[in-house]
Amino acid sequence: MRELSVVDPIGQNIVRLISNVCFSAFVLSVLIFTVIAITYQPPDPWESSRALTKVFTQVENATFKTDNSVLNTGEDISLTPSVPEGGSVSSVNQSIIEMPDEGNVTEKSGCADLSSVNCSDPKLLLAIKRFNFKAFKSIVFLDYQKPVNGSKPDECDVAWRFRNRKEKSWRKYRDFRRFKLGFKDDCSYKVIRPGRWHSGLNARRPSIQVVTPRNGQVVRNQPQIRDDEINDTIPVLGSDSSFRNGRYLYYSRGGDYCKGMNHYLWSFLCALGEARYLNRTFVMDLSICLASSHTLSNKDEEGKDFRFYFDFEHLKESSPIVEEGEFLRDWKRWETKHKSKIPVRKVSSYRVTPLQLKRDRSTIIWRQFDDAPEPENYWYRVCEGPAAKYVQRPWPALWKSKRLMNIVTAISGSMDWDFDAVHVVRGEKARNKLLWPNLDSDTSPDALAVKLQAAISLWRNLYVATNEPFYNYFDKLRSHYKVHLLDDFKSLWGNTSEWYNETALLNGGRPVDFDGYMRVEVDTEVLYRSKTRVETFYNLTRDCKDGINTC
Repeated sequence: MRELSVVDPIGQNIVRLISNVCFSAFVLSVLIFTVIAITYQPPDPWESSRALTKVFTQVENATFKTDNSVLNTGEDISLTPSVPEGGSVSSVNQSIIEMPDEGNVTEKSGCADLSSVNCSDPKLLLAIKRFNFKAFKSIVFLDYQKPVNGSKPDECDVAWRFRNRKEKSWRKYRDFRRFKLGFKDDCSYKVIRPGRWHSGLNARRPSIQVVTPRNGQVVRNQPQIRDDEINDTIPVLGSDSSFRNGRYLYYSRGGDYCKGMNHYLWSFLCALGEARYLNRTFVMDLSICLASSHTLSNKDEEGKDFRFYFDFEHLKESSPIVEEGEFLRDWKRWETKHKSKIPVRKVSSYRVTPLQLKRDRSTIIWRQFDDAPEPENYWYRVCEGPAAKYVQRPWPALWKSKRLMNIVTAISGSMDWDFDAVHVVRGEKARNKLLWPNLDSDTSPDALAVKLQAAISLWRNLYVATNEPFYNYFDKLRSHYKVHLLDDFKSLWGNTSEWYNETALLNGGRPVDFDGYMRVEVDTEVLYRSKTRVETFYNLTRDCKDGINTC
């Protein structure tokens, strides 16, 4: 009896063993979950996303291989448009997208004289609004000016402001058109025929005649019609005390200078992201060196203004910045006046991370890239490694220049916002048979004519965005489509254009070349506004975008 009582039942041992195993598994799972929760860093949607990174650039061993045929900036990737001050997206949509009220349209307009119309009649403007709402579905009409008389008794000129539905920003543009009007059977107004883009000359803004003295003579320049919504003036720091109490991040020029523009943007936004992370004002050099791949001279060209290419007004509203020349003058003025030195922390290596500078109280943190060899002296190296986890590149702060976007709008408007587009990449890639063996033949005129007919209806407006330098290369497409190329719109940047006058004013009165990078910016945005878009890679050619075996 005693021996039987000492021996434990087999069932109890099995239950005890199972419970011990389950408890051990539970403890192990809790431990693993705790470690993951502590160490996990969520991906940065702007920097770490593979899709967005590939859009802008690819980094390999601190050198750049980029496709310069398309340029994306913040307004192309923003998820929602910027909201006008004092409003919300939903409220703005409700106020500007609604169909105009038809209540009074059918009322008698008094059509005793059928040969003329009364341009000041409110019902006439309402008829034009209704017509525009139905005819131009790609744009949102914001506000109208009062119609004025056209060149004939049955014509009226009217101007309005609008934005494109495909543009993520809330920037406004202008159009003015001449309408031929008549009467319906009930004597209400109807639009017989709308004019083309910018045809309503009597409704445009008054021009400014500029008078310039030259060699004792007075020379009258071409009238200037400026975009009064552009404000790219340089911000001023103000008093000595505001300068001394500020905190600044200053980058000296590095190896990025005179590199490709995508390289420049990748580095510039790294610096701007560090300034945001450190809660400092970024000291910005507005002077850009444009790489030879984009210049008309095929040589690197210094002295290009940042404002030629990008929206400086939006940038300074998005991030605290100060122009380098203004900053250096105020720095020198303060030290001369107060006979003392401003606290400066000089950083000579990108290996000093933003995290190490977070608690630095110096007035100026000065990153110096002058002495390091390439690629050690690239700005974007600051954002590599551990810094990538907490420094975000502020892509939404970077928009294309409003002046260039006005050209984009004029091109799209001249096709009445109803066009398709094809992006044809050739250039160096078409000549490199090792990486792109089929690209040249797949984008030949005959191949394009065949492939496009399967994707785009015949006789549509077709905009060709391309880096192909020969204008007549696409002539075979003209047998099937109304073909438009960027060079068809040279008047928009010619020496009598608004763009020409305004960029010359920024450039101290000297004319500015419409260079290759500007062409890429304009081509990209017109491409995005098309109804049907055909891309070279994945649509026209069997080759991969980044070379053989990279699809």
